[in-house]
Amino acid sequence: MIKKILIVVDSIDIEDSSGSKANVALINNLHHAGFEVLVYHYTRKNIQLKNINTIGIPEIKWSFLYFLSRGQRVFSRKFKVNLAPFFEKRFGFSFTFFNDTKSISKAVKKESFIPDLVLTLSKGASFRSHYAVLKLPHLHDKWMAYIHDPYPFHYYPRPYNWVESGYDFKQIFFEELSQKAKYSAFPSQLLKEWMSSYFSDFAQTGIVIPHQNEKYTVQNTNFPSYFDVSKFNLLHAGNLMKQRSPESLLKGFTLFLENNPSAKNDAKLILLGNASYHSEMLDYYKNNISEIYIHNGNKAFDEVYHLQKNVSVNIILEAKGEISPFLPAKFPHCIEANKTILSLAPYYSETRRLLGEDYIFWSEVDDVNKIAMLIEKLYQLWKQNPYQLTLNRKDLEDYLSADYLQQQISNL
Repeated sequence: MIKKILIVVDSIDIEDSSGSKANVALINNLHHAGFEVLVYHYTRKNIQLKNINTIGIPEIKWSFLYFLSRGQRVFSRKFKVNLAPFFEKRFGFSFTFFNDTKSISKAVKKESFIPDLVLTLSKGASFRSHYAVLKLPHLHDKWMAYIHDPYPFHYYPRPYNWVESGYDFKQIFFEELSQKAKYSAFPSQLLKEWMSSYFSDFAQTGIVIPHQNEKYTVQNTNFPSYFDVSKFNLLHAGNLMKQRSPESLLKGFTLFLENNPSAKNDAKLILLGNASYHSEMLDYYKNNISEIYIHNGNKAFDEVYHLQKNVSVNIILEAKGEISPFLPAKFPHCIEANKTILSLAPYYSETRRLLGEDYIFWSEVDDVNKIAMLIEKLYQLWKQNPYQLTLNRKDLEDYLSADYLQQQISNL
C-alpha cells in the first residue's frame, strides 16, 4: 500500500507558469488525500507549501558543467551569437540542463526518506526532474513519471511543428524513461493514448491523473478597474501561443455585437495573458472596439482566479487541428468557478471529451458564425437570469478531486 510519496519537481512557484500551478495543486491534493508527502523542488526560491515538508534543491556551482553553462551565456551575450542549438545538436541538451539535472539527482540521492512512490513533475519542455531520476536506478521500481505534455516537441500534434536541436537525443531519453519508470501518468486520456502511440510501454504503465481542482482562497477580493461585475463578461485567461490564435473568437464576438447592438451596453470580452505573436491583431481590436479588454502580459494568479469565479462565461481556447490531447491547466479552475464554459477546440479534444458530446457551448476554433451564435445564446440566457449560466458539473468536480486522486494512487 502506498503511504509515503517523494515528489521531485522543477518549480513550485505558482506565478511562473500554468504548469507550476498545476503541479502545486497536485501536490496539495496528494497531501489532502492523506499521503505523507516530501517535496524536493528546484525553484531556487525560498518557497514552502503549507503543512508539507518542502526542500529546495541548491544548484551545483562548483563544477565543470556550471562554468561551461555560464561561459556559454556570457559569450552569447557579448557576441550576440546563440550557441545553444550548436551544442544541443551534439549533446542533446544544454550545459545548464546537465548541471541542473546533476544538482537534482545529487540532492535526491542523499535523502534518507524511504518512499513507497517517487513522483516526478515538470513544466513546459523541461523534464529535468525526470532526467534526474532516470539517473537513479534504485528508484525506478517506485517511479511514476508524470507526462504533462507531448515530448519531444516533434511529437506535438499539428499545427505545432517544432523540431528541436538534439531531438534524437531527447527521443532516446524518453524511450528510456518509458521503459524504466514503473508507472507513468498523464493529465488526460487522449494524451496517454497519443504518447503510447510513440512509446508503447506507456500503454501498459500509464494511468490518468487529471490536473487537480484545489480549493484556492482568493487573497484580494477587490475587482480590477477594467472589470464590471454587473456586465455580461466573457474571459479568456492564459497564454496565446502562435498556434492558439484568438482571431476567430474576436471576430465572433464582434459579429455578435453587430447582430445585437444593444449588447454593447452590457457585454465585455476580456483576454488576459502573454500573446506577443498576436500583438498587432490584438492592438487593432483593443484600440477600435471598446467592448474588448486585452492585457498582453502576465496577471497575478490571485487576480485571474477571482475573475474566473465572477465572470459570466469562461473561455477555453485551443489550437486549430485534428486533435488536441491536452487538458488545459485552467480546466480545473473553470470547473471550480462553476461558470458556463465556452469551449473552442477540435472535435477530438480532451476538453470536449470531458464536457461531453452533448455539451452545447462548443465550437471548432475557426467557426466565426457558430462562435457568434453561441455567444448570443449565452447572452440571452444571461439577460433572462445571470444565475442560469452556472456549470453544475458535480461529475467533473469529483473527477478533479483529492478523493479521485486517492483512488487512482491506491489502485496501483
